[in-house]
Parts: sequence; C-alpha cells; structure tokens
Amino acid sequence: MSEPSAVKDALRNQRIETPSWGYGNSGTRFKVFAQPGVPRDPYEKLADAAQVHTATGVAPKVSLHIPWDRVEDYGKLAAHAGSLGLELGAINANVFQDDDYKLGSVTNPDPRVRRKAVDHLLECVDIMDATGSRDLKLWFSDGTNYPGQDDIAARQDRLAQALGEVYARLGDDRRILLEYKLFEPAFYTMDVPDWGTAFAHCLRLGPKAQVVVDTGHHAPGTNIEFIVAFLLREGKLGGFDFNSRFYADDDLMAGAADPFQLFRIMHEVVRNGGLDEQAGVAFMLDQCHNIEAKIPAVIRSVMNVQEATAKALLVDADALGAAQRGGDVLAANAVLMDAFSTDVRPLLAEVREEMGLRTDPVAAYRATGWAEKTAAERVGGEQAGWGA
Repeated sequence: MSEPSAVKDALRNQRIETPSWGYGNSGTRFKVFAQPGVPRDPYEKLADAAQVHTATGVAPKVSLHIPWDRVEDYGKLAAHAGSLGLELGAINANVFQDDDYKLGSVTNPDPRVRRKAVDHLLECVDIMDATGSRDLKLWFSDGTNYPGQDDIAARQDRLAQALGEVYARLGDDRRILLEYKLFEPAFYTMDVPDWGTAFAHCLRLGPKAQVVVDTGHHAPGTNIEFIVAFLLREGKLGGFDFNSRFYADDDLMAGAADPFQLFRIMHEVVRNGGLDEQAGVAFMLDQCHNIEAKIPAVIRSVMNVQEATAKALLVDADALGAAQRGGDVLAANAVLMDAFSTDVRPLLAEVREEMGLRTDPVAAYRATGWAEKTAAERVGGEQAGWGA
C-alpha cells in the first residue's frame, strides 16, 4: 500500500481530459434532445470545460473535434483556453460525416476519396501545430457490411499507406493515437476492429504512434485490463477514451455501468507505471450526454475516474505480491477486493480541501449558477451538436 502522502500526490497530479463534444447536444440515431444553455461555438465549449476544471481541479485539458470545432484562428482559440486556465488536448479527426465516406475514407477503393481523407488528417496536424496539441486521435468508421464487398487485405494496405503519410508529417513531440472499434457503423468488417490491429499498425509506424483504449469498444466479456497491461508493457498505450456501456458503444458516464471494471483497469495502470508522467498516458473522456445535464455529467465522470484511481492506489502491493508468489489465490483476490471495497470519498474530500476546492464538485458547480446564467445568455445562433 502506498503511503497516504504519495496517494494524495498521485491524485492531485492526475489529469483527466474532457471532450468538447460532451458539452454539446447529442442523442441517438433517432433523436437529439436539445438542452438550454448549450454552447454555440468552441469558445463557449471551453467556458463550460473551465467550470469542470474549477470544480474538480484535475481537468485542464479539452479535446477538440474537427470540423465540429473549426475556427479561423486556432492560435487565438488556444490563447482563449489559456486565459481560462485550460489547454487544448487531442485533436480528433472526422472522416465519417461526409457522403464521400460511405464506402470508407482512407481505405475507400476510390483514390480521390482516400486523398480527401488524408488531406483532412494533415489539416488536423496543422491544427496541432497551431494549438500546441500533442496528440492526433484517429478513429476510422471504415469497413464493409457484406462478404465480398471489398478486398480486406487491400484495405489494410490503404490504411497503412495513409497512416504512414500522416506519421511522416508529425513533429518530434507529436503522436498519433489510433483508436479501434469492434463494430459500427460497418457490420461485417471494421478496418481497425481491435487492439491487435491498432497495435500492429502502431508498431510498424514507430514510437510516435500508440493505441487508444476506448472502454466501450469491445465485445461483451473482453478483459480490457489485460489489454491495458499488455500495451503498457510494450510502451504502446497512448491513452484512454473513458465511458461506460451496457450493450454496445453506449458512451455513458465513465464508471456508471461497471465501476469494478474501471477499478480493475486503473489497478493495471497504477501497477504498471501508467500514472507516471513519462508514461504519457492520456486519460480522456469520450462521452455524449443525451438526457442528462452536460456539465454535471462530465464532473461526475471525472469523479468516478478519480475514485477508481484512488482505490487502485490503495491496493497493498506488498501483500498482493506475496500472495501471488505463494500461489494463494484467495488471499491475492482479497487484497484487490479490500481496496475496491474502501470508501475513498473521504480521502478525495481531503485532497480537494488541500487543493483549495470544495469537497463536492457537483455541488460546487451548482452553486455558481452557471447553468441558469448560460440558459439566459446563450439565446440565438446554432447550438453545438454532433449532428445525429
């Protein structure tokens, strides 16, 4: 078990990146439910993100999504973020919301469409240079719906060629974070369906390419913590997209569906050095809040990740190691269960007090009156949303 001061230091130093799209309107394929006070542009998204950071003290980074967050002057946007105590995080490319991409983007059989997609990815690298962002996060909706629709191996060749061109454009201190997804929107084959495919492409690209683990992108029963441990061991875990799922890629609040799984994941992160700054693991949220209030949901997600991290930090590593070496299965499991069963809310309340924060971040946010203020002021214009 870590010393209490070390646990507190680790919790104070953890950084959780929030998604700009989490503050906008979203929904299912059937309906988007608009909410009052939703941001109308990236500047207002950052203002909302600043509320999360003010309440939690650990969420200074905000991921952008292009073209949803496109502006004329990205340097100005980065400066605005800085004035709010924030910085711009990962730049997420969008090569799925265009009619040209019906049969794929970088793996499309049409070279014109492939060129268009790659040019967008290169545009995102330009935006990284303008904003100072470290990470280019890539998720491809590319795949096929029917056997025989396209050549599976040829699509991998096209993917490798596109990734190679983008990789060559990266600066020395920039990274590609490659995301994978088991299914959806393609139902027969996805071109990056799993961590092994993403790992293989990143391994071939080189040290500036790493894998992103989205906790919602796996088949039921998949042992995600094994994937995390393996990628950390190989130096290829670039980051997380934290969210929860009950059935498929539900994008619910992190820790809402299975807090024990989130704890198990964070245990492997802690045990394998993933909290260390030099590991470079980006702890990002990837969520859409369809029926719940946006900012409180993001705050609650940050708190859930903090709680899972705190419990993981409380695992008695010495006792666990002794039980494992001695082959004592029940004792080893009990060490983990003791940590998971610990109520870490008082510990986190102490950490927040020592940081000069209120002990209840959600209550702290509600006390600001921000929701009422923005509902009254953000009238007119077009609310931000992901266009479902």
